[in-house]
Amino acid sequence: MTDLQALFERAAQEAADFRASLDGRPVQAPADKAEVRSRLAVPLPAGPRDPSEVVEQLIDAAQPGLMGTPGPRYFGFVIGGALPAASAADILAVGWDQCAFNGHLAPAAAAAEEVAGGWLKDLLGLPESVGVGFVTGAQAANTVGLAAARHHLLRQVGWDVERSGLAGAPRLRALAGAERHATIDRSLRLLGLGSDALEAVTVDAQGAIDTDDLRRVLSAGSTGEDRPSVVCLQAGNVNTGAVDDLRTAITVAHDHGAWVHVDGAFGLWAAASPSLRHLVDGVELADSWGCDGHKWLNVPYDSGFAFCSRPDVQTAAMSYTASYLTGSGAEPGAADYTAESSRRARGFAVWAAVQELGRQGIADLIDRCCDHARRFADALSAAGLEVVNDVVLNQVLVGFGGQGAEADRRTDAVIARIQQDGTAWMGGTTWRGRRLMRIAVSNHLTTTADIDVSVEAVLRAARGLTD
Repeated sequence: MTDLQALFERAAQEAADFRASLDGRPVQAPADKAEVRSRLAVPLPAGPRDPSEVVEQLIDAAQPGLMGTPGPRYFGFVIGGALPAASAADILAVGWDQCAFNGHLAPAAAAAEEVAGGWLKDLLGLPESVGVGFVTGAQAANTVGLAAARHHLLRQVGWDVERSGLAGAPRLRALAGAERHATIDRSLRLLGLGSDALEAVTVDAQGAIDTDDLRRVLSAGSTGEDRPSVVCLQAGNVNTGAVDDLRTAITVAHDHGAWVHVDGAFGLWAAASPSLRHLVDGVELADSWGCDGHKWLNVPYDSGFAFCSRPDVQTAAMSYTASYLTGSGAEPGAADYTAESSRRARGFAVWAAVQELGRQGIADLIDRCCDHARRFADALSAAGLEVVNDVVLNQVLVGFGGQGAEADRRTDAVIARIQQDGTAWMGGTTWRGRRLMRIAVSNHLTTTADIDVSVEAVLRAARGLTD
């Protein structure tokens, strides 16, 4: 019989050793996918093997391909390193192996989501009456929000989309800023609304939606064919960090009878900081919201939240019943707010993260990351590099040597050198036709010393191209 205690202790020890090594190990994985694949591509065994041998083999094969994403100097994507209590809670969640479908199947998992969901609504400045579903991330959260919008808008014009589908239904329009996140487009595709339903609204110099143009586009749609509309706003432009003028935009949208969904994957966390809360003023007026936990709350992947101002609409759009499902059809269960039935118990890690940090700790985490981003920008600007965005949250865009094809090649070359150096990891992006280095500061472990050594790595890489 397998010694579960020894096996689990070995796995936990390996995980703890990896976390402890992050500050000193290169951020870039030593091995690429092809090399790791060759290590993992062992013959399919003819029969059972000893679990401890399997775990040791996995550790040995995978270790060279592990990125330092949970560490203090990973700035490539908006990725937060999981907090200690949240990580331990996720280990427990795996060991407990609960399917968080509803309170009958998993009482503890469902209760954790309800309690943690209440805390999240408080932290993010959302009404207490809002429904919340624990999902995998922003893509799922945006899809739930837009599914709720589809249900509500079509119901208002007498169409039951869940029963009759979209064939013959009134066409919906979707309005979003020209620099919306790509998950909005994919959600529209997944929901059968199609990319043709999307009408792009002009954005300002930092990528926030132009509320005057939003008013113009909405007004243009009210003449001739009167189509129900959903407006997708953004709290945190993926490149610049810019936040839409939510109060004005939501008021304009509601004046035209539109549903408003806010994609706040990381920027919605500004509401948890007293010093940054003004950036999301009016957010509580929206109809649905999407947000991530594995970004700025620093919980393990995968963790996101789908909020809806009308829980009955959210569950009408997402839930189902079946005769064999215990408790199905009574009070809405955890899965009724999402598109997933066989759900991992994400609520435990979120519960633990909020308890570990508390209200002040979460505010401090958000503020500290934004301070680090400004330190990055100030230091790189002082060294003669171009910071092209207004640093309002945790995002910094950096250019190397002007515009044009040669400048783009130089930028990509600098980024490649930084990644190869291993001190820090930044990624590239294309914004307004330019290749730029994108820095996102999201990790609770990051210190000013980490910023300073990372700045030196950037300057070292830039100098290396001219030496």
